[in-house]
Amino acid sequence: MLSPGKPYPLGATASQQGVNFALAAPTAEAVDLCIFDTTGKNEQQRLSLKEQTDGIWHAHLPSGKPGLIYAYRVHGPWNPKTGHRFNPSKLLLDPYAREITGTYDGSDLFLGHDPANPEKRDPRDNAAVALKARVANPPTPATAGHARIAPGDRVLYELHVKGQTKLTPAVPAPLRGTYAGLAEPAVLDHLQRLGVTTLSLMPVQHRADEPRLLRMGLSNYWGYNTIGWFAPEARYWSGRPGTTPAGEFRAMADAIHARGMELVIDVVYNHSAESDELGPTLSMRGIDNALYYHLREDDRSLYENWAGTGNCLNLGEPRVLQLVMDSLRFWACEMGVDGFRFDLAPVLGRADAQRGFDPRAPFFAAIAQDPVLSRTLLIAEPWDIGPGGYRLGGFPPGWLEWNDRYRDTQRGFWLRQAHADDRAGLGDFAHRFTASSTEFAHHGRAPTASVNFITAHDGFTLRDLVSYDERHNLANGEDNRDGHGHNLSNNCGVEGPSDDPAVLALRTRLRRALLATLMLSQGTPMLLAGDELGHSQQGNNNAYCQDNETTWLAWIGTSAPGGDAARMSAFIARLAALRREAPALRSTRWWPAEPPPGGSPGIRWLRPDGEPMTPADWSTGTALAIHFCHAEEEKGGDGSSWLVMVNAGPEAVAFTLPASAWRLCLSSDPESDPDNAEGQALADALQVPFSSIGIART
Repeated sequence: MLSPGKPYPLGATASQQGVNFALAAPTAEAVDLCIFDTTGKNEQQRLSLKEQTDGIWHAHLPSGKPGLIYAYRVHGPWNPKTGHRFNPSKLLLDPYAREITGTYDGSDLFLGHDPANPEKRDPRDNAAVALKARVANPPTPATAGHARIAPGDRVLYELHVKGQTKLTPAVPAPLRGTYAGLAEPAVLDHLQRLGVTTLSLMPVQHRADEPRLLRMGLSNYWGYNTIGWFAPEARYWSGRPGTTPAGEFRAMADAIHARGMELVIDVVYNHSAESDELGPTLSMRGIDNALYYHLREDDRSLYENWAGTGNCLNLGEPRVLQLVMDSLRFWACEMGVDGFRFDLAPVLGRADAQRGFDPRAPFFAAIAQDPVLSRTLLIAEPWDIGPGGYRLGGFPPGWLEWNDRYRDTQRGFWLRQAHADDRAGLGDFAHRFTASSTEFAHHGRAPTASVNFITAHDGFTLRDLVSYDERHNLANGEDNRDGHGHNLSNNCGVEGPSDDPAVLALRTRLRRALLATLMLSQGTPMLLAGDELGHSQQGNNNAYCQDNETTWLAWIGTSAPGGDAARMSAFIARLAALRREAPALRSTRWWPAEPPPGGSPGIRWLRPDGEPMTPADWSTGTALAIHFCHAEEEKGGDGSSWLVMVNAGPEAVAFTLPASAWRLCLSSDPESDPDNAEGQALADALQVPFSSIGIART
């Protein structure tokens, strides 16, 4: 029934002649291909793969067709002390599965080891409940993913597929919380009005929820627990007849591209959902544990845990690196993805435990030489919990990095001036405002390498940042111990919701100042979904397991004219428009410390009295002006200059303006903000209210 087939490509590949199966398991002694009925619960055939080429077990099934459900049993030694955890009683998911059926429920039947004695193999068969793959139709290649937005024009928007539209009245009810819902015109209209160019989706690859969460009736809502790197998460599929998760995802990507926008997905290649030595055997642990994972040299029954999740994939192994590269090319070439944000990315640069992180590691070299992936948008989360794991600025040229020091500096500058231990000074503010040259101005890297953000999925929302001093995470079931305990937030005098007009006004003022700073800074700005709507998580700063109204964006009433959400959305849209209008604010070149001679574009740092900043000024005060001199000349513009006046102090500050005809374009202070497109003509000075920013141009 089986013919030898080919050892490539890996996975299950359908054709008119049948299905070719190929599995990388070089240490295995035997491999069985198990065929199931359409329910995925009843094993109908067990076929032994007889061919093995260079560690790849392979066979061709002439009767195989798309829709066939299969899994593997892999035979070999059980010896955890040497890293071997083979157990043919446990059905194993193909790492290359394009569609996945079944649900991991956290039961101990998924354990490869005896629950009472982890040193022994568990003999119970789990075929009825195991995760399995469904053979997919041959793919229709998409246009290879590539970054179409100019680096200086990019505005990222981080969102969760389900949370973005689950409560959106403008989306038909059956499509809310799905890929199809995100593709709805009303949703994309809103994002384009904000000025967003690039959607950054939280993980959309198939995940398995942790047993601890399942026991509490929760789930890993954020999705950072992948077990299927080729399979779109089916929980975000509408289930409409005639569609598949992959097809609906592709249609969503096409709708985003039709708007001229980019699509980035958050990917988790640092670890798998199989967790530590007490975790389940779902796939790679039973296929070839010692190949796929970093094992501790002192005890190979244990795993290196640089991700804090129990295990780490070993990208120093060519077959594991191939798995990751094949997965990335699948999403770029077949699913229409334009780029990737890599979770805990230093793990990917740890080829072995001894050398630690290396920006020239095999993974980075493979990306750099790949004709498709090297042209995608590559974004690193530049930290893990391993030795030397904080690597901000340490990634190769061409990569962007989340800049948490930008986040902390801006919070400390705008929200913590009254707290001596937390406040950030003018020098820190200026350094981060101009894209953190200390970290990024090397090896030809551009200012856009710094992904600037005030809020992200991990932490307070913008509304909560100005409403809570403490985290409120009891709903997560960890006694409020989880999540960051030092958030550099400011509750404006009241913990949580308030009806006090003065408190609400201050919170709005601070939100606007932070957003203005973000959108005016050099670098790549990233907005958090829902911040424009005033979304609150009720003080939960680690809502990774809250698949409910805590994390679903509250759209009800957001279309009300003059409402808070409408005003804040309009304010962000104006900031984005101003950023597009002013090349100085999105320069892809590093500004010189002093304006060069001859009238070339430059930047000047001024005190409120109009005089240049002195060394002593950088460590005192809370106000300064940033003068971009004739910043448009090099782009063929009209030679306009721009002036950003910053006042984080508790009182209004009078700024003396450089000699020119200035017009106030925008103010983060709601009362001072000009309400006409031409702006407000200024004399020789401007009062900038407390905790606000004013932007003027010639």
